Amino acid sequence: MRRKLAAGNWKMNGSIPALDMIRKLNLAHPECPVDVVLCPPAPLLGHALQNTAGSPVMIGAQDCHAEEKGAHTGDTAAPLIAEIGATHVIVGHSERRAAYGETDAQVAAKAAAAQAAGLIAIVCIGESLDEREDGRALDVIETQLAGSIPSGSAPETLVVAYEPIWAIGTGKTPTMDEIADVHARMRAKLSDRFGAAGESMRLLYGGSVKPDNADNIFALDNVDGALVGGASLSAEDFSPIITALSES
Repeated sequence: MRRKLAAGNWKMNGSIPALDMIRKLNLAHPECPVDVVLCPPAPLLGHALQNTAGSPVMIGAQDCHAEEKGAHTGDTAAPLIAEIGATHVIVGHSERRAAYGETDAQVAAKAAAAQAAGLIAIVCIGESLDEREDGRALDVIETQLAGSIPSGSAPETLVVAYEPIWAIGTGKTPTMDEIADVHARMRAKLSDRFGAAGESMRLLYGGSVKPDNADNIFALDNVDGALVGGASLSAEDFSPIITALSES
């Protein structure tokens, strides 16, 4: 059985007072049957970890560098993220692919660095609206999946998040059939590449996940959770998503 995962990506949002939501999540989900990860901006990681003492909530970073150390001003090494107590790191988010020109090979290198440091890499993939409308979505997903996941990945070190770029922060979501098709294709390709381990790798859906659509998304085969953006910024929005995942 693949353990379900609700991951929240705060992007460049949040504050120290906003981390009080962790306490609220603890009260709402004292014996949570799913994994919960919050990924706040890097300056908040230490404060977030202080709030998770005795909590089921785990903390992740939003990016890491492929090198362990060096002259990389403004970047953060995966071993340092692990050293402070974080457990996960997002790599390859479409916003970084677009804004910083990150390639599949660079994403794979970051994921490998995260895994080597003992972190779980959440590797993001997803197509643009043009690629979806041109009927190339599945081809794009296959290419990104093959190029962004390092060899030697295992269910304990890898999570894949499918986020159609055109659905992120827009309020739009693919149809349930479209989500199901992509997740089925990802599962098949991971199984082809990694064998039985590919069957155990967790696949998340991301892109305007909200309390009012979570039930339908989590009912789909091969959807093992969600990578949530704006709705993860408050316990009032994120908690119902965790509940929906717990009951799926």
